[in-house]
Amino acid sequence: MASAKLQKTFSSAGNMNKWTISLWLKRSKIGVEQIIASCYENNNYQTQIKFETDDQLYFNDENNGNTNGRIVSNTKYRDTSGFYHMVFIWDKDNSTSGDKLRMYVNGERITSFSDTGNAPSASSTWNAANTTQQFGAKATSDYFDGIMTHIHFCDGYAYEPTEFGETDSTTGIWKPKVSPSVTYGTNGYFLKMDNAANMGLDSGGGSNNFTTSGTIIQNKDTPNNVFATWNPLDSYYIGGTGTNVNTTWQTNNSNYSYITSTLGASSGKWYWEVKVSAETGGTSNLLVGVTSTQPVATDRTLGWNPNDVAYRGNGNKKINNSDTSYGNTYAVGNIIGVAMDLDNNKLYFSKDGVWQNSGVPTSGSTGTGAIPLTASASTGLGFYFASISYVDGGQNATYQANFGNGYFGTTAVSSAQNPDDGNGIFEYDVPAGYRALCTKSLNAEEYS
Repeated sequence: MASAKLQKTFSSAGNMNKWTISLWLKRSKIGVEQIIASCYENNNYQTQIKFETDDQLYFNDENNGNTNGRIVSNTKYRDTSGFYHMVFIWDKDNSTSGDKLRMYVNGERITSFSDTGNAPSASSTWNAANTTQQFGAKATSDYFDGIMTHIHFCDGYAYEPTEFGETDSTTGIWKPKVSPSVTYGTNGYFLKMDNAANMGLDSGGGSNNFTTSGTIIQNKDTPNNVFATWNPLDSYYIGGTGTNVNTTWQTNNSNYSYITSTLGASSGKWYWEVKVSAETGGTSNLLVGVTSTQPVATDRTLGWNPNDVAYRGNGNKKINNSDTSYGNTYAVGNIIGVAMDLDNNKLYFSKDGVWQNSGVPTSGSTGTGAIPLTASASTGLGFYFASISYVDGGQNATYQANFGNGYFGTTAVSSAQNPDDGNGIFEYDVPAGYRALCTKSLNAEEYS
């Protein structure tokens, strides 16, 4: 959401003693204060649910500076690769004092706190008359950077997380119930966020629609199917800045190292696209490819290691810190397609839909025009990851990845090509048998 939010002002009060908020979110920034939900009246902030700067989860309600209730987790929530399911319950009249204010993450109740504030002894200010409820910001500050979806507010009901989520019997992963059997109440709502033309539409059977401020993009990256992004937790050596839920990465002006994707693979056939949107120091310094080696230094570029492969902007391929001729040059505006065949240990690159070195990604073990890969089991990590880097000190480049979400930055692809399993949207034709780096396709590979 980054600089966007959803908001609605309720003229009449709902139940201020008992309510539940359930939502799913994916973080893309850590170490900064970010609002999940807030409410205020005349800019007097009354309820805040947020990540603190230390990544602890903070749930506080107050009235004119007096705390009605507050709990702050000891646990730090720093995962940027997947979704969290979070449930927040205000239940003032519960006979058990420790159950009046509750938080759950992925079905598990938080019981260890760095701050317990005051147990609720008064009505909450959330759901009061003439308050503005917001998701993703506090007025125009502390914007949430990431993805939110399936926002439920149940007015007058204290629901456990099992009403909204369940454990997948095959994978053991906590997943959403798409149509939970809950009651929303007078001021309640279900912001499903599946209508691209109206992301604040109430799908809970009422008419409590929210207003969108800023640009909110309907995302293919969902709790039921998580797509790869660049991994900010693996950016220590490359530095730089991630935006657009970390599908865009701008390198910094000194480090040569590389960043990896959040999802990798050890078998199967995988496809993604990378667009160069900006660079300041020369196209020969652009590197797009794959790695099976953890970054360990600021001056080790993609392609330095024996099991890395980089396609350079000057048309060369770089492997084991050695450049050899490969394909056409590329620059800002070009889209590099990557087809990684880990069943046959072959790698192919395309430029604007044309496979380089006369490559044929569907040629299997023959590997027509392919770059050979070391079998993943024989590499240090045991997996291959998408990767990029830039090798000009004092300069930088910006790469926009489409791992199947259908966007380069905030611009939708123009042709909308799908893999043959239907998971993902790409600019160019996806070779038969290749899939997007997403959990549905990875699980299909794992359990096939």
